[in-house]
Amino acid sequence: MKYNSRKEAYLVLEDGTVFKGASVGKIGTTRGEICFNTGMTGYQEIYTDPSYFGQIIVNTTSHIGNYGVEASEQESGSVKFSGLVCKTFSDVFSRKTADGSLQDYFEKQGIVGISDIDTRQLVRHIRSVGGMNAIISSETSDINVLKEEVKKIPSMKGLELSSKVSTTEAYYVGNENAKYKVAALDLGIKKSILTNLAERGVYCKVFPAHTTFEEMSAWNPNGYFISNGPGDPAATTYAIETVKKILAADAPLFGICLGHQILAEANGISTYKMHHGHRGMNHPVKNLVTGKGEITSQNHGFSVDPAEVKKNKNVEVTHINLNDNTVEGIRVTNKRAFSVQYHPESSPGPHDSRYLFDDFIKMLN
Repeated sequence: MKYNSRKEAYLVLEDGTVFKGASVGKIGTTRGEICFNTGMTGYQEIYTDPSYFGQIIVNTTSHIGNYGVEASEQESGSVKFSGLVCKTFSDVFSRKTADGSLQDYFEKQGIVGISDIDTRQLVRHIRSVGGMNAIISSETSDINVLKEEVKKIPSMKGLELSSKVSTTEAYYVGNENAKYKVAALDLGIKKSILTNLAERGVYCKVFPAHTTFEEMSAWNPNGYFISNGPGDPAATTYAIETVKKILAADAPLFGICLGHQILAEANGISTYKMHHGHRGMNHPVKNLVTGKGEITSQNHGFSVDPAEVKKNKNVEVTHINLNDNTVEGIRVTNKRAFSVQYHPESSPGPHDSRYLFDDFIKMLN
């Protein structure tokens, strides 16, 4: 199907705002929480990131699909987000190494999207009003029906989603003769996180989300990793209990994104749903320990309560976001545990923060 023959499609927001555009991917209807990503490249890594499960992504960059898709750039085994909104969608691609077009990829994965939208207007609206649910349809033009359907979508607040994207069976990554063994709790883990650990001499065993501390510790790992993932951290109660036991055992622990929020919750520090979240690869963060700035890749709609961190005598802030001063990193002062809200594995994005994996390795000695 060529670009000029696409069907009309509609995007309807929870507040009643309507956009008309052209269909992308599969003809159908999809729904989820709408959010925007400001990254200029790396769309395939974004779409296959399990943290986007249940969300409709607005890509703010002007052209999507222009370099096609390549199997090696997937962050998981399949597309995980609910749908796409973009300005210009390209059927043709210029990269010689690409396996195919993004259109064909979406059709095979059953992804519904919409293009020819004024994404600048849409993003300004989300930034003003806040994140909300939305529905995309290329199979019905009855706006009243779509407005009623969007009301039925559950709020992301209170949703436990990690168990829907986690592995169902434990698996291994790395060299089994490596110096270190790390037990990774898969709440929606990205492939590049495991690659970064394996490159540093770590043999990882990746466990399903509901795995208990007792089951993980039976493998006798040198440390534990708590992954990124989708949903409300406060609703991921099973992982909070697991982290509490890891802390009680005083084992080395590193958490990223959802793993960061889970570490906070395990220390009695609450998390909250943000106005519209942080998603992109250009977010400035300050390391309060070294005083250095980092350009980071981010994807989260929840954050750690800074006032509660300040009240907790055993937890301190190590990183802050320079745009809005939100908490970007913490460490437990009386344990060997730390975490960051952003993504140091940086796929897609900058490499400024990969030192955090090295810091974790030092804790394993």
